[in-house]
Amino acid sequence: MLKKDSIKKDILNRYESTDTGEVIIDVSASRVQDLYDNFDKTAPYMRKDLDEQLVHYLLDCAREIGKTKFVIHFNLDEPTDEESNIRVRESVRDYFSYLKELETRKIRDMLRKSFFFLGIGLGILALSLWVGKITVSRSNVFIQVIGEGLTVAAWVSLWESLTTFLLQWTPNRNEIRLCDRLSKSQVYFVTPSKK
Repeated sequence: MLKKDSIKKDILNRYESTDTGEVIIDVSASRVQDLYDNFDKTAPYMRKDLDEQLVHYLLDCAREIGKTKFVIHFNLDEPTDEESNIRVRESVRDYFSYLKELETRKIRDMLRKSFFFLGIGLGILALSLWVGKITVSRSNVFIQVIGEGLTVAAWVSLWESLTTFLLQWTPNRNEIRLCDRLSKSQVYFVTPSKK
């Protein structure tokens, strides 16, 4: 446990902190427009998605920081007005809320898949038990092989259901929490006029 705490402390030492102890995720850019995706050059920058590299950077930093509270500082070379600052804050909130919703949908789809495999597995298992009863009264090798095959298929389907339900949704749940934290994070701007 001490080693884990030491590693966490080393990671947090890579970041600056506010006076209140919140970790600062620093993002540097020349201007506000650089925070947005350049794919559609004709759209107003406020209607675009956040830059993909910025999103990955924020997600990686938040993962690395863990449960420690954090704020985001955008260090911009060009001064910004309050309207741009508000829009960037809204963009960060909205974009990570959107990513949170996508992860929530993935979990719903996984759970749907899990219950589907559970139903299929239970149905095949019931069929396998019925075939097993038939083989007791008859010594037909072909029916015994079918019964064994159905049993294996039932367990494979049930196993898929259990692994999806118990294991596969956990990373998505963690991403939901991460996106939620980022969507609710405080965003500050540091520009030459404020330095």
